[in-house]
Amino acid sequence: MDWKPEKPPTAKEIAAKFRGDIADGLYGPGARLPGAQGLAKALGVALMTVQSAYKQLAEDGLVEGRRGSGTYVIDPAKGEPTAQQAAAGLRDLQEQLKHVTSQFSELRERVERLEAGHSGRADENQ
Repeated sequence: MDWKPEKPPTAKEIAAKFRGDIADGLYGPGARLPGAQGLAKALGVALMTVQSAYKQLAEDGLVEGRRGSGTYVIDPAKGEPTAQQAAAGLRDLQEQLKHVTSQFSELRERVERLEAGHSGRADENQ
């Protein structure tokens, strides 16, 4: 793995990175993710951080842990969406959520400015 973030990543950031890699096909069905201990050392994070990231991916239905063997991208049964399709859908949903959050912040700022303007006018009328 050649990912070298500027600062030690959080479990959420690690999960997002692998979600993207799975969506992009870098890890296909049945592919083994990097070992948790080696990845933790390479990223400068605690082992528990990587384990938490892998748990998030498992909860998303993208990977499965095999005791003593590692963490693997799920090879879907016939008719089931692939991990790559699921990861792409999750990534799209994440992008949409960022956009909505940004719009909400802008709306909140506008409301605050409007309220500040109204309270100033109310003071002038008294």
